[in-house]
Amino acid sequence: MPRAILLILDSVGIGGAPDADAYGDVGSNTVGHIAEYAAAGKADRQGLRSGPLNVPNMDAMGLGAAIKLSTGSLPPNLSATPKGGRFGVGREVSRGKDTPSGHWEIAGVPVPFDWGYFPQTEPTFPTEVIAEFIARAKLPGILGDKHASGTDIIAELGEKSIRTGKPIVYTSIDSVFQIAAHETHFGLERLYEICQIAFELTAPLMIGRVIARPFIGEDATSFKRTGNRRDFAISPPEPTLLDRNKAAGRQVFAIGKISDIYAGHGVTHKLKGTGLLQLFDKTLEALEMAADGAFVMTNFVDFDSEYGHRRDVPGYAAALELFDGRLPELIAKLRYDDLLILTADHGNDPTWKGTDHTREQIPILMFSPALARGEIGIRSTFADIGESIAHWLGLAPGRHGRSFL
Repeated sequence: MPRAILLILDSVGIGGAPDADAYGDVGSNTVGHIAEYAAAGKADRQGLRSGPLNVPNMDAMGLGAAIKLSTGSLPPNLSATPKGGRFGVGREVSRGKDTPSGHWEIAGVPVPFDWGYFPQTEPTFPTEVIAEFIARAKLPGILGDKHASGTDIIAELGEKSIRTGKPIVYTSIDSVFQIAAHETHFGLERLYEICQIAFELTAPLMIGRVIARPFIGEDATSFKRTGNRRDFAISPPEPTLLDRNKAAGRQVFAIGKISDIYAGHGVTHKLKGTGLLQLFDKTLEALEMAADGAFVMTNFVDFDSEYGHRRDVPGYAAALELFDGRLPELIAKLRYDDLLILTADHGNDPTWKGTDHTREQIPILMFSPALARGEIGIRSTFADIGESIAHWLGLAPGRHGRSFL
């Protein structure tokens, strides 16, 4: 019986979606612009990388061809002709450009409602919500209460947080309520406890996630976020591909933040990791444990969190090349009837204005020793990815999307 491996390259978009104008993202193109910057020498950084973008393995699966299909243009140093993969483009029907929306739709469940968002004012959170949060969590108060970059606000307020015992509370353009606190001075379990309280308070506002952002270090020069992040997320509105495979009595491996995104639903094995290399190692580890009919799903968050939001073009390019360099290890472990799919959940163009996600189409890159190369076109919903995996695994069709296999 076949297995399926789905790798989400978080934020690796390939050109503005048809409705990008509604989000101020017309002309965004995460991978395309990185490739252009690299070819022009604008993505060079001493000791990190230099030269044109070099991702031969993803390109062989159809990355360049997918970008050309999405935008009409082929980026520098990429090919329009895949060597051994099947490729296409995904177009989202869910509104917004959030992580849960993209992931749920990929797993076969488009988001049927609008997320709640906090205004770009200061303070940003409703007074009554913060008052109830402080009371229920028995806090001396909070710091922040604004839109901010996570690393920036920790550098700004981390020392004061340690000194006062007040957690740092902030948000972004996404539907999130984020809480940062020191792992030891404040306490990791204590942070999780207050995040659960915040989740209960913000869920009625349709805020998608409350995110625990633990950090270590003793001053602004040494603060660093750790891998003990935890997302408290609203549950998908109906069973996803993960639930369907689990209900069939099969394994579902959730690697990285996948389990959090789906609020734990449909997961039989949860593997955490920090950084691209460790997440890749965990994916290989899961594949070794995966039995017939297993579904392995990994989110590679660093593309988004470390490079996209920080508008770090050289770092993003180097991360793509690092990931690409490890793909042969995974491909070598595939059985004849295993299916590997690479895709993304949204864009986050590091050349774009601001620090937020970009509304983009996504690559759909497939490889299996049993699958002939070819093109699947531009798909009208991300849900086609989930339905194709369901078809490959022999599951009954879901309510949304249709298989391209």
